[in-house]
Parts: sequence; structure tokens; C-alpha cells
Amino acid sequence: MLKFLFFIIFMIPLCFFLNYWMFTVVLFVISFLFLIEGYMVFSFCNISYYFSYDVLSYGLIFLSFWICCLMLLASSSIYLNSNFLSFFMLNILFLLLFLLFSFSSMNMFMFYLFFESSLIPTFFLILGWGYQPERVQAGIYLLFYTLFASLPLLLCIFNVYYTFNTLNMFLYGYTQYYIFGGWTYLALLLAFLVKMPMFIFHLWLPKAHVEAPISGSMILAGVLLKLGGYGLLRVFSFISYLGMKFNVIWVGISLVGGIIVSLICMFQVDLKSLIAYSSVAHMGIVLAGLMTLSYWGLSGSYMLMLAHGLCSSGLFCLANITYERLGSRSFFVNKGLINLMPSMCLWWFLLSSCNMAAPPSMNLLGEISLLNSILGWSWVTMISIIFLSFFSAGYTLYMYSYTQHGKMFSSLYSCNSGYYREYLLLLLHWFPLNYIILKSDLFFNWL
Repeated sequence: MLKFLFFIIFMIPLCFFLNYWMFTVVLFVISFLFLIEGYMVFSFCNISYYFSYDVLSYGLIFLSFWICCLMLLASSSIYLNSNFLSFFMLNILFLLLFLLFSFSSMNMFMFYLFFESSLIPTFFLILGWGYQPERVQAGIYLLFYTLFASLPLLLCIFNVYYTFNTLNMFLYGYTQYYIFGGWTYLALLLAFLVKMPMFIFHLWLPKAHVEAPISGSMILAGVLLKLGGYGLLRVFSFISYLGMKFNVIWVGISLVGGIIVSLICMFQVDLKSLIAYSSVAHMGIVLAGLMTLSYWGLSGSYMLMLAHGLCSSGLFCLANITYERLGSRSFFVNKGLINLMPSMCLWWFLLSSCNMAAPPSMNLLGEISLLNSILGWSWVTMISIIFLSFFSAGYTLYMYSYTQHGKMFSSLYSCNSGYYREYLLLLLHWFPLNYIILKSDLFFNWL
């Protein structure tokens, strides 16, 4: 683990001396080296008192590497404008470093520290390279929602240390029969529920997505929402007893909230806003599956978190590609794009079909696992799951058909083929999303 940390730390001076594309290539090389490293990750590897990773951490660390590389590939407008380019690369590098520390921390307090630290580079991304003046409000929303919910978590970590005399996550498996109070249970969950985000606590997410640059939207949808799910998986080992009593509340809110958010998606006129709300609906299913505390639920939620990270990030890239051509994200302007960019229509179709869990995407396997766990938990949830699945397909088809078909807003019918960089970017989102399903047994052998 240490060699990858040194890799990234020694890349910090290169931000000011290395060419932008060379910097991107070096980051891709590091991510491929990390991919080779994880061929035997079924339990904790490279374990130390401070850092280690198991299969749960490994997938999310690799997703962080991959999305950060693709962020650099997508942000050509910053490269062309030379708009504080070195600081942009430095910001992404610090964000990657904090995410790497978060997912590989063995100590609960260190996880909390880096969990909060990842907010700072994201805040600078939104504030420094966002599109509109409202980005200040969006950044403050993001900051205060997360900080307000995270302070009780810090107090709970002190309480856990006082109780067990250790903060090492590796030892928490033996503490599952200790019964905490209801306030401890609530405070431990709240920070992660806001980060996922759960319905009710989700208001910061659409604002942050709409105002963020493409790199900010990609890292928010791709990795930062997964910090909440990862944290829940880590803390459930010692609040599972209370979870069996009170998790029904979170399952109910998640499923009903998913239906409401899916209906909100149908009324959106902003492309990025629709994709942001769809993230809330998908993470609602993940949260409901996690709260069942079943084997299918844990495996399916982990799989859907990885799948959603790639799929949602790819859709944001497509929205940005059309925004760069037409100068608007409105559905009233982005119509008939099949006439303007015929070859992009295929990528819209492929990523939209992944978004509504069509085979052979990883989303399908993740959602089947989650539906198994939720229906096995209670048959009453079938009603909400039917509506959730239907509306999920509904708003995705609405997005695809409204943008690709219909009469164009302007009389511009010249064909725009797109750049090689954009096709490579979309391929690197779509290929892992559909290829990993061939090795899907990995997701069911990690517990």
C-alpha cells in the first residue's frame, strides 16, 4: 500500500512541471499497477496498524484511481483555457490521496479524518471551476450538510474507543454482541446517510452536481457517494443488534423516497439535474439492501455502488459533451441530437441502458441481488420495488428519447463527429461496467 501512496505523493511536484496529458498517462499507469496488485484480495492484505485493504476497500480504491484518471481525460476545456491548470491537477491529486487514505484506513478515527478531508478538494473544484455564481451556495450546502451530520460521528468514535479500548476496524468483528444505546446507533449512521445521500438528506447533491464542473460531477457521482456505503459496511459489524430493530425505518424511507425522487426526475428540464436525482434513487436501493443486513444485500450493494460509479460518471460526461457543443443543458435545447452527433447516439443508448439495469451490465446483477435481499426481508416491499423499477426505466427512456429524437431547437443539421478523446473516455466508462460481470463471483466471495 505504501508504494502507491509514495507514487501519488511524489507526483505532487510534477503537477507544476509535467505536461497535462503526460500527467494523465502516468496516473493511468499507476491505476493499472494497482489492478495487477489485487489478484489475491479475499481478506485483509498488506495489513499494518494504520493501513490495509480487503476486497471491499480494493474495489473502491481502484474506482477512485480510475475515475480520477477519467476526470483528467474529460476536463479538456480547463486544459485549453489554461485556467490554473497546475492547481487543477494538484487538486485532483490531493483528492485521490484523501480517498486512498479513507478506503485503506484501519483506524476508525483516521477514516473519519480523511472522510472529512475529501470535502476540501471537492469544495475547491466546485468553487474554482464551476459554471455559475450559484456555485458558492452549492459549495456551502455541501460543506454544512456533511459537517453538521459528521460531528455526532466524531463523538461516537470517542465513545467506541472508551468502550473497546481500540479503534482498529479489523477487531470490530468480535464486538457485534455488544449493545450500544439508540443515540450511538443514530449518530454512527447519520454521517454516512447524508453522504450517500438518503432521501430527506439529499438536497445538497443536485445543487452540487449542477454547479460543479465535469470533473466535480464525476468524482461526486463516482466515488464520494460511495464513502457513505463503505462507512456503513464498516460500522455495521458492531451495531447489527440494534440494526435488526431499527433498520426498518431506513428501508422504508429509502424505498418510498426512491419512488418520489424517480417522479421528480420525470419533471426535470436540466440534463445534469436529472442524472443527479437518478443517483439519489439508485443509492436509495443500495441503502435499503444494506439495511437488510443479509448476504445478498451486502454483496449486491457493493456491486451496485461500483456499477453506479461508472455509469453515472459516464452519463455526466455525455451531458458535458452536449453542453460544450450547444452551450446549454436544457432539454428544450438538447433535442434531436441524433442529427447533430449521430455517433454519440450509440453511447447515449449504451449508458442509458446500463442506467436502467439492462443486461449485460453490472447494474443488472447488483439490482437482482438487492431485490432478492429486500424481498426476502419483507414481501410488503414488493409494491415499492415495482414502482421503483418502472419509474427508473421511465425517466431513463425519457432522457434518452427527449435528447436524441425530436426537432432540433436550431436549424443546425451539420454532423459533428466528436473527438477521439471523448470516445475513449466513454469506452473506458462502459467497458469495465459490462466486462466485470464475467468475473462476478468475486462480489459473492468477499464475506
